Amino acid sequence: MRHFLTLRDFSKDEILEIIALAKKIKKRAKAGKFKPYLKDKVLGMIFEKSSTRTRVSFEVGIHQLGGAGIFLSTDDIQLGRGEPLRDTARVLSRMVDMVMIRTFGQERLEEFAKYSTVPLISGLSDMYHPMQILADYLTVCEYGKDKNLIVSYVGDGNNISHSWLMLASKLGFELRISTPKGYEVNAQVLQDARKFAQISGAKITIYENPKEAIKGANVVTTDTWVSMGQEAEKEKRIKDFEGFMVDDETMKLAREGVIFLHCLPAYRGYEVSESVFEAHANEIFDEAENRLHAQKAVMVWLDKQR
Repeated sequence: MRHFLTLRDFSKDEILEIIALAKKIKKRAKAGKFKPYLKDKVLGMIFEKSSTRTRVSFEVGIHQLGGAGIFLSTDDIQLGRGEPLRDTARVLSRMVDMVMIRTFGQERLEEFAKYSTVPLISGLSDMYHPMQILADYLTVCEYGKDKNLIVSYVGDGNNISHSWLMLASKLGFELRISTPKGYEVNAQVLQDARKFAQISGAKITIYENPKEAIKGANVVTTDTWVSMGQEAEKEKRIKDFEGFMVDDETMKLAREGVIFLHCLPAYRGYEVSESVFEAHANEIFDEAENRLHAQKAVMVWLDKQR
């Protein structure tokens, strides 16, 4: 049995296998055909952090696969009243076929997985957001940018940048990351990525200047500067991130035909300009839709591993 907590745990072949499955499932869905891969299976969905896209995509996804989803906020279950996470894991493992958790610390996912006898999927943690990056890479492939891929990530050294590091280091493409001082990527994650890159041939470079990072890239991506739980830091972060907005001038430095990705929600005038966002809206909302198809592929793939 396998869990899906971080791309660190997956090989290149496994990641590409899941992407191929996502393409197949999406193609069938677009034709109005839904194969019941998970007929009568139940997905428990625990939300310690709220979300629009994660909830809708998982709930619709398990339905389209022939199963059912149960939404569980911390207000709905004993976890919110102090029940140990390991007990919740052991109880749910006897009642549902798979669990998705959107939470704060990565260690909470790891503890739950330790005691769970059913597959666990990360819907996000403060350290990683692997499902989002699978959806991003699916989008990259659909736009034909997966050959000679150069990804430039500009912004906060957060769970999105960490997941890009894992993906690049496993698949072997070039990744450039530019963050403000004080907002660098996690040192251990970077070290792990560079270790994997020695095997895959990935090129990983950290830049201080976002314009240098974007030169010649064929995929540019960013994320909100103020994530959930960081609202008290908003004014300081906006000041610290000055010069890191992806705008028309910086996009001109990228390769012709560049695509722009954003995991949403996007705050125009901060991490991305209104004009860049609207010019690349098709890519961004294809990316958002691909959460649905990538997640279905992961659920089907995990079920087959049992």
